Amino acid sequence: MSTYRFERLLKPGSIAVVGAGQREGSFGRSVFEALQASGFPGPVHPVNPRHVAVEGHPCVPRVSDIASPPDLVLVATPPATVPGIVDDAGVSGCGAAVILTADLGFGPNDAGPSAREAARRHGLRLVGANSIGIAVPAQRLNASLLAHAPEKGDLALVSQSGTVAAGVLEWARPRGVGFSAILSLGRSWDVDAADCLDHFAADPGTRAILLCLDTVTDARKFMSAARAAARSKPVVVLRVARTDLGSGHPQPETHTGALARPEAVYEAAFRRAGLLAVADLDEMFSAVETLSRQRPFPGRRLAILSNGHGIGALAANRLTERSGSLAALSDAGGLPVPNPVNLGIDAGPSAFAAALEPLLASRATDAVLAIHVPTIRSNAVEVASAISETVRRARAGGSRRLPVFAVSLGDTPGATDLLSGAAIPHFSTDSEAVEGFLHLVRYREAQDDLMRTPASLPRDFAPDVARARAIVAGALRQGASWLDPLQVAGLLDAYGIAGQPLTLVPDIDAAASAAWPIIAAGGSVALKVASPDIVHKSDIGGVRLDLTSEADVREAAREILARARRERPAARITGFCVQPMVRLGRRIELIAGIAEDPTFGPVVVFGRGGTAVEVVDDRALALPPLDLALADELIGRTRVARRLAGYRDVPPADRAALALILVKLAQLSADLPQVRELDINPLLADDTGAVALDARVRVSRETGRDGRRAVGAGHPRFAIRPYPVEWERTLALKDGPAEVRPVRPEDEGMFRAFFETVDPEDVRLRFFSPVKDFSHAFLARLTQLDYSRAIAFVALREGADGPRMLGAVRLHADANHESGEYAILVRSDLQGAGLGDALMRLMIDWAGAEGIRRIEGTVLAENRAMLAVCRRLGFQARIDPDDPGLVKVERSV
Repeated sequence: MSTYRFERLLKPGSIAVVGAGQREGSFGRSVFEALQASGFPGPVHPVNPRHVAVEGHPCVPRVSDIASPPDLVLVATPPATVPGIVDDAGVSGCGAAVILTADLGFGPNDAGPSAREAARRHGLRLVGANSIGIAVPAQRLNASLLAHAPEKGDLALVSQSGTVAAGVLEWARPRGVGFSAILSLGRSWDVDAADCLDHFAADPGTRAILLCLDTVTDARKFMSAARAAARSKPVVVLRVARTDLGSGHPQPETHTGALARPEAVYEAAFRRAGLLAVADLDEMFSAVETLSRQRPFPGRRLAILSNGHGIGALAANRLTERSGSLAALSDAGGLPVPNPVNLGIDAGPSAFAAALEPLLASRATDAVLAIHVPTIRSNAVEVASAISETVRRARAGGSRRLPVFAVSLGDTPGATDLLSGAAIPHFSTDSEAVEGFLHLVRYREAQDDLMRTPASLPRDFAPDVARARAIVAGALRQGASWLDPLQVAGLLDAYGIAGQPLTLVPDIDAAASAAWPIIAAGGSVALKVASPDIVHKSDIGGVRLDLTSEADVREAAREILARARRERPAARITGFCVQPMVRLGRRIELIAGIAEDPTFGPVVVFGRGGTAVEVVDDRALALPPLDLALADELIGRTRVARRLAGYRDVPPADRAALALILVKLAQLSADLPQVRELDINPLLADDTGAVALDARVRVSRETGRDGRRAVGAGHPRFAIRPYPVEWERTLALKDGPAEVRPVRPEDEGMFRAFFETVDPEDVRLRFFSPVKDFSHAFLARLTQLDYSRAIAFVALREGADGPRMLGAVRLHADANHESGEYAILVRSDLQGAGLGDALMRLMIDWAGAEGIRRIEGTVLAENRAMLAVCRRLGFQARIDPDDPGLVKVERSV
């Protein structure tokens, strides 16, 4: 439902408090008093069948007894009464309800599911249960159990934990940090974190969003909302419950599955969405202090100014430990200046002002951290005043508004007040200040990553999907959970992942016979047990290496069988794998694969391989789908990446080949939802490429997140909707056929070339004003799509130098997925060939398939060609009442 009826939740005209009574300290009485104290301007109705009045306000037995249905209902009554109250509020036409009551249960006969179903029947939005309420200072609304009403500000706080929300508020209150809203979601029966992200991303009164999460229930909805919100403003997330996989989920059976622990998957999801993840409340407070006073800025170089060597060195140490960058400073003559800048222990206000002024004008730094330790000769308030005034003068002078962070050891009240008044983030310690600086650096870098254009995949990468599906389907028909070695080899080969040749044999004699050609050619043999019940062969001595004779092979096979029968008597032994021996040499053992997370679905895993992979625990995770840029970034987050870069006389490994393998695995996961775990370990890499030495694959019937058999196109468990290949088409136009497909991020260069061929007048008609600079940021917004919310189709024809773009149409759905706004542009020399109509019809088909009910658009009144297309396709047109030069067009789907 997303932001449906959020207006009535956060800007109610009237409120009912069910459970308000005379008993001091009760939830109902407490929230009623909080509403009165906040000065809420609208009517507040106490609802309680046991009372005639509460604090002089007339009381009614039921919500339906209120003459005009209230927008918002607060429920603080015993659990058994909640479903009836929710149903009564829904029948009455109320907009939203906040359930303060806890312990409503989860079973089919419990109050919780009954209340949720009643709300859904009537379109009533629910916050809770187990919420401590909501607060919107700008509306003078404090419908909560918070100890103090929040001050007005521009930070939105959304928390599943009521105590964490209350803790953040108590920290913020004495520091003058205000909020646009605070929502305690509790159990998130209806209104969840994704809904709130959608709302506050579009809220002009919110500059940043603070998110405290326990769990995510709808991964695709959350990721879509989080990615959209993070593109528009900073989103800081603190995950409260970081526990291992519970007994309710199957335990992973591969190394990749074991490495993909829930907390690591959540971190990967937050990173992919562009959120700023913090580990604890200290980091959250640091982020709040920074975001409440300082906007994000480009760059990562920090200049440190302090009145002592030791304290400045501590800050520099913290910065470098956290992968920050010290600015390289110089004086007016170009000579290097040490950073940190040490003013001496007796430095007073004039010394700080004199040193700070040139730093604020310097092009060598992106931010300044001023640290002051009070001494008998250096007053904290005077130094804070000097810093504040110097910053004000620099900003008023029209020079760069360089970000300034401050530390005043001891938190002298007068000093902190002066810094707050100058909108300078201030901290108690150097470590907190460095974290605050890095929060904004990471946010900006995350934005850059989100806008980065990936390299194109090799044009010869065309996986044999039909072959791969046939392999998996054959194994499932046989009732197998694990592919046999030959099936694994065939699956990897279908996706162009090189492996070591193998022969699968049924017994000892066959193993010796298969080994002989390898031995006769001067090689040695690797012998491995083949069993669907033994995933980790090394655990039972099921791998023997460097066998150089048939006798060695026979003896090794007998020993493998004996130990397997002794240690795994129930295991089915289907035979042996015989392979040529591969010498490790300078190759590096890696691991790559796919794991299945119960919340976020398939996850791509990469890291250091070998038998001790879980002990070494050098791994990084990413949610598919992947492109080459994301895959390379995934490799770079591991420690083994430093070895891959080469050392001494060892040349760098082919990192591009590794990135391509990760992209192939992500594509395999998208094409084959039945693949639940895939483990390549070891994956051997050197400067010539990479080869899969051993692999295992677990499969099962395709199911959705609720365990039911999935239907429809696309992977049912992907948290990020993959490229919709099923929408690729060939259009028949007047001047010949044209290929049409959804837009991909790597199309940026093609879009740039397209705009160079379009008449500037056509560009003006499309964008309502001349566009002279088609920047990377501009083009990235057109090519980097969240397919859960938007689609863009591009029409192509093959040219002498590759595909040439003919035109494109796009549709962006609203947060409720009920309506979408379209835009279209066709190459000037092709107008009249039927391309515009064809693209519009394809866009309308997509909207219908997605369940979008209405398509809207805005067209310049002078754009007669576009208006004619709209009329032909059944759009209704009307003049924009606010601008007669614009025409609003609309069509039901």
